[in-house]
Amino acid sequence: MGKKVRKESETPCKETFEPLPVEGKNPATVVLLLSSPEEDILVKACEAIHTFAEKGDENKVSLLGLGALEPLCQLISHDNKLVRRSALMALGIMTANSESDNIGNQCRLAFSVIWWRTMQPNVVVHEFATLCLASLSVDFVCKVQIFDSKGLPTLIQLLCSPDPDVKKNSLETIFNMVQDYQSRQAVHELGGIPQLLELLNSEFPVIQHLALRTLQNVTTDKDTRNTFREEQGFEKLMDILSNADFSDLHIEALQVVANCLNDSESFQLIHQGGGLTRLTEFIITPNITEIQSCAVKCIARVAQSAENRKLLHEQNVEKVLVELLSVSDVSVKTASCQAVSKMSFHLACKDCFRDLGGIPEIVQLLNNEMTDNLRTFLFILVQQLYGNCAGTVANSAATLGNMAGQGVIRCSILLHGAMQALVEPLKSTNVQVLVNTTQCLAMLACDTEARAELQTAGGLQPLVNLLRSYHKEVLHNACLAINVCASDEPTAVEMCRFGAVELLHEINQSVKRRSSVSKLAMTSLLNSNLSVKYSLTGHLSSTDIIRDGFYDAGKVSVCQRILTLEELSEQPVNQQRPIIFVNTSRKITTYFPAYFSDTDSDFGLITPLLDRKKKQKDETQPESPTEKQWKMMDDVSLPLLVKEVKESILPLSEEREQYAALARLVSEAMGGAVEMEKLHEFPWVLHLSELKFQLQSNVVPIGLIRRGIYRHRALLFKCLVDCIGLSCTLVRGEYNRAWNEVLLFTGNPSSNGRSSLPCRYIVDLLHQPGSLLKANTPAAVQYQTI
Repeated sequence: MGKKVRKESETPCKETFEPLPVEGKNPATVVLLLSSPEEDILVKACEAIHTFAEKGDENKVSLLGLGALEPLCQLISHDNKLVRRSALMALGIMTANSESDNIGNQCRLAFSVIWWRTMQPNVVVHEFATLCLASLSVDFVCKVQIFDSKGLPTLIQLLCSPDPDVKKNSLETIFNMVQDYQSRQAVHELGGIPQLLELLNSEFPVIQHLALRTLQNVTTDKDTRNTFREEQGFEKLMDILSNADFSDLHIEALQVVANCLNDSESFQLIHQGGGLTRLTEFIITPNITEIQSCAVKCIARVAQSAENRKLLHEQNVEKVLVELLSVSDVSVKTASCQAVSKMSFHLACKDCFRDLGGIPEIVQLLNNEMTDNLRTFLFILVQQLYGNCAGTVANSAATLGNMAGQGVIRCSILLHGAMQALVEPLKSTNVQVLVNTTQCLAMLACDTEARAELQTAGGLQPLVNLLRSYHKEVLHNACLAINVCASDEPTAVEMCRFGAVELLHEINQSVKRRSSVSKLAMTSLLNSNLSVKYSLTGHLSSTDIIRDGFYDAGKVSVCQRILTLEELSEQPVNQQRPIIFVNTSRKITTYFPAYFSDTDSDFGLITPLLDRKKKQKDETQPESPTEKQWKMMDDVSLPLLVKEVKESILPLSEEREQYAALARLVSEAMGGAVEMEKLHEFPWVLHLSELKFQLQSNVVPIGLIRRGIYRHRALLFKCLVDCIGLSCTLVRGEYNRAWNEVLLFTGNPSSNGRSSLPCRYIVDLLHQPGSLLKANTPAAVQYQTI
């Protein structure tokens, strides 16, 4: 008899694993997870790669060596929108600010897929796709690919996008491209100059700066300067230069002016509008040396013409230039020498320089030497911030702030402990110390680590306290620094806890104290703290993505400080409406002062063990460090609901059906459809009271709510939409009303391949779940109001 062979099982096992938490510390393991068939794992892997690559080029090179780029490029075409978005984010950071040639060469391979994604009619996709393009466009080959792919017309169109991030990324890509002559010409021929001028009115300084820098490049072409003049570009520049609130834009504006001064027609236009007088004012203003330097360069540009030199001589410019030869700033000295050189072609100017003693000053400059021990110099400057002399502290902060404009120098300054050293100067009563310190802080707090260091050092509270200042420049710089620090959610939340929102609201209500920077600081704070934003404004846009820890504390007055989730959880149970919060984490951890373990099968609740709570209060039982630390309560139901949504909603092919199906699922999770006439019979108030009693807390996880109305269903719908990569708004109305608004394209694409304009719909989650009510119709208005 032959040897028996064991027969292999022909049918695979139908059993599945319970959800398995995955932790990976090795980058190679995470890269392998990019090939997983499970969408949750793909999202987490992309997010981990994004975080790892964000730490520096060394990590990016390591990821490239592990083969991360190819699967990421494949994932941005994935069927799951959340996977696509996460992959685009990871790819964006992989390409961002990469100094390694290896990174640039390999990332060119991703261009065609990224560019295809840029063409899709989706704002969220536009944001991350244009972020990738902004990074790739630094590379010459990618610039050629974008130009050959007819990319400039699309990028110019995206400058009108309602999303500021899309505007910023598109503008940055255009800025990188206009370094080349053919792109500069194309921007002018495609009508990009009016769009760039319009962006000067943006409420975001980064967009204004990029627009001016792009204009600086394109206005080197004569035809572009003519168009710039016809579009009243000079008038807009003069408006900026005449406004002290826009002092941060003056340098770039002057550089654009310097280009335009090459034309006699442009110079005459500026001269007639008082521009020459304004330039002279900038030269004699000693506060900002960079502005002085740019203004002097403009004078040197004007002085290239004999006729212009005569006009400058009549303005007594020679006297000012001779005085600038003895200032301490090297850039001002250099620019002044160039201007003297140009002006000296005029005989009367040459005699004037001689009579004013300009020649000995120029000879003296030949003997000056620059120090080469920069590191020691920076260390000394940082140490002087701890000094008692107000003048020394102010000058050191000003010097560090000016030097921090260079990325390498800024890193060196931070390594010497500058953030911690700035904390005490922020408490000073000397105005000049405060002005220079806040300006230095705004320049240094440009990355996450620096902001975290400032928070750890206790610098956020004294910074927020400066919002009480009535000194215009101190207040302006404090708002600027807060705007920079608010880029991170932890620092934004901490500043809100110190009362930054209330103080900024008071400032913005004052005619004398408010400014564009104070409004921008408020916007940045709210955008990084969505819980506070929703309580104050009652509105979250489609780009405001709800994360774990978001909570709805109800409508709150701006004059009232909004308590944190931790503070709200520590309050005794009261008769007010519960605070609803979101937590999709699947970790088995315990939150809140009460200890929880038993699960109620009817409500999916976690009930408190009173005996343990009593034991916790026993003084004979010392608390462990983990018991003292506050944590957020688990939500055992919401992660399961998210999983169900991903499995049942994402496979649907059309967005309209996805929204409708999700609405029905939300309705079913919160008690089903309720007729409008019988809404008063729906026992949602009793149900929420029972939840608060069983949890012994005013704060209730949204996944545990089984009887919810407008407010609760709208929040759950927004949460689930954000989890699966769709988009919707969340709007609070009166009397417990809240609703979601979605955008949908209607009709068939036109002959040119473009879809019709999108229409706004209100999602019915309560009466006829799944119905999409066209905005402003009677049915929609009835759903939104009583």
